[in-house]
Amino acid sequence: MDQLYNSTRSIGFHAGKWPKPGIFLLIGVASFVAYGCRKATSTTPAEPVGVSTADAVRRADDLYSARGDLLKVRQGIVVLRQAQATDASNYDLAWRMAKFSYYLGAHSSDEAEQDKAFRDGISAGKLAVESQSGKADGHFWLGANYGGSAQISTLAGLAQIEDIKREMETVLKIDERYQGGSAYMVLGQVYQQSPRILGGDTQKAIEYFEKGLRIAPDNALLRAHLAEAYADAHRNEEARKQITVLLAMKPTPSYEPEYNDAVALIKKLQEKLK
Repeated sequence: MDQLYNSTRSIGFHAGKWPKPGIFLLIGVASFVAYGCRKATSTTPAEPVGVSTADAVRRADDLYSARGDLLKVRQGIVVLRQAQATDASNYDLAWRMAKFSYYLGAHSSDEAEQDKAFRDGISAGKLAVESQSGKADGHFWLGANYGGSAQISTLAGLAQIEDIKREMETVLKIDERYQGGSAYMVLGQVYQQSPRILGGDTQKAIEYFEKGLRIAPDNALLRAHLAEAYADAHRNEEARKQITVLLAMKPTPSYEPEYNDAVALIKKLQEKLK
């Protein structure tokens, strides 16, 4: 199972400001690293009509594996849309559409494309949840797109705090290990980066990050966000320990871009801790 830190930037908001464009885990999975993004107008020829849902899923997954090139993500979205034209309520298509849309929105440099991607991702995530509410995929990627939308819109951010919490808490009830414990990471970011008047709580954020790392110690973005939270709590030595561990980690094969996101985030933190 791929992990959020292996597939997106971190879902979140800048600490101390609600919200502000930038990182958001992923999450952290931010455009801290150049991905060679292209404008939304860069599209590819349509895939052949009539491909089976199973074939479309395989094709889309292959394209997603090359997501360092955003054009591949856009191609994957085309494949999924075409499959949905004949299988509109298919769960596997819906949650993948939410995932691909989140990644595109999180990494695109085009504001209009970002906004559309997150809106499309929310729609796809809702469809997935309606189709199979007992599975984690739909809830997770719906919550991720709520977070992405909150990143670029102050009003959306204020309105969607509870939506993000609800979806991620549902993921934890279904499978706390989903996406490498990244639901803990998202909840931690919500508490870390929300205004105190709306429930922001650095200690609570730290507790969520620590819980996630206990079940997924190789989640580099979780570790990076824990380091940030320690620094926010003036626990600088603990922050530095997390940085040291992260920099000694080896990226999971095929997920080097996401590891690089975490490293870039940590290096920014290192500058602040000097």
